[in-house]
Amino acid sequence: MKVFDKLYIGGHWVASTGGEWLDVINPATLELAGKVPLATIDDADAAVDAAAKAFPAWAATPIAKRVDYVEKLAAAIAENAENMAHIVTAELGSPINLSRQVQLGLGVGVMSSYVDIGREFASRPVETIGNSEIHHDPVGVCAFITPWNFPLHQIVAKLAPALVAGCTVVLKPSSETPLTAFAFAELVHKAGLPAGVFNIVPGPGRTVGERLCSHPAVDMVSITGSTNAGIRVAQLAAPTIKRVTQELGGKSACILLDGAPLDQAVPAAVEGAGITLNSGQVCAALSRLIVPRARQEEVIALACAAAERVVVGDPTAETTHMGPLVSQAQQQSVLSFIHKGLEEGARIVAGGLEPPPGCERGAYVQPTIFADVTPDMTIAKEEIFGPVLAIMPVDSEEEAIAIANNSEFGLSGGVWAGDAESAKRVALQLRTGQVSVNGGQFNALAPFGGYKQSGNGRELGPYGLHEYLEIKALQL
Repeated sequence: MKVFDKLYIGGHWVASTGGEWLDVINPATLELAGKVPLATIDDADAAVDAAAKAFPAWAATPIAKRVDYVEKLAAAIAENAENMAHIVTAELGSPINLSRQVQLGLGVGVMSSYVDIGREFASRPVETIGNSEIHHDPVGVCAFITPWNFPLHQIVAKLAPALVAGCTVVLKPSSETPLTAFAFAELVHKAGLPAGVFNIVPGPGRTVGERLCSHPAVDMVSITGSTNAGIRVAQLAAPTIKRVTQELGGKSACILLDGAPLDQAVPAAVEGAGITLNSGQVCAALSRLIVPRARQEEVIALACAAAERVVVGDPTAETTHMGPLVSQAQQQSVLSFIHKGLEEGARIVAGGLEPPPGCERGAYVQPTIFADVTPDMTIAKEEIFGPVLAIMPVDSEEEAIAIANNSEFGLSGGVWAGDAESAKRVALQLRTGQVSVNGGQFNALAPFGGYKQSGNGRELGPYGLHEYLEIKALQL
């Protein structure tokens, strides 16, 4: 069991003013995985004060030196990757190989990417427009509200560009997976980041989170979470006109066009980066599979075969592909969607309401596939955040595009066709922030974010850095 007994504020490990603890439950065993102190509103105020005091000196630190700290943190994560992978597995239920390769691998990769991005930014000449010089300043004190599904990556994706830009940070990690955040804070402390540049205060969104969003000394809030949480953050930030970036929900569609290689496309929708990745707890999951009606039964057969290959079980086992959901509450939420799909007349072809064999204990759900799903069904409209795939038959390419775009979300998407140009032609018509063309892989340097209720702003790569910069024009 991993226990952290102090908050990290102002460069020091300090006791919470409240004296209460947050228990972290292992979703595979339902046993205690660890605990951290719960922060209070007073602790949040102290963290913001520390960040505000640290900001002038950090903003004045040469960019090259700030980048050196980012490089040092990337190396520290890599050196401690195995230990942190086991922490992620214990608190999230992510299979250990996924924790190593994705949860930690992505964290190292994104942190490292901002070394090159930061050096390029430092070498960029001042832009001249007419009689004006265009300069970039850091936004200021940033509050980060991060989710549980990628507990390290979601911190790093915000922190790395913020540090390069010259911002200081207060982090409120998810209450489901705070252990990873605290393990990372230990690395920050050992790396010698100046006091107050990074602070961590875990606690309930309704107290600590809301205080950070409304605090007058916070200049920017970046949240990754549900659409409802994003709305609340924007409401709280509005009176002080804070900058707000939001990476929120998704209900992304993958379109299979006539001529698409089904033997590649369908397994990809289930295995690998499909709806069983991280137990379907991925905001960009392609959870709607839109297929030609004449080929639906062929798609079903391939999808069911792929689901049968998925090894569900103990996340500490090297051969496990899919572990439990993050909590029993999330398990019950996903099961309620499966029940709703059955109730509304969708045809279940794999999985269902029963736990996977041998997984009666823990927050497990079977990989579940529905067919004959229509656009009006709940499972076609709402984000499930679990291993559930909705196969939706259509009669034309135009209908497929219309159904894909008929969503309040617009985070990601996918298109498969017999040739790349046909897939790209359809991809350009989708109202989403990213589209995978014929299985194109995730790119950690490309901007990530959504249209519509999937959020505002972008993370990752050079575009992610822009979110943390103010623009100043000197008229000469």
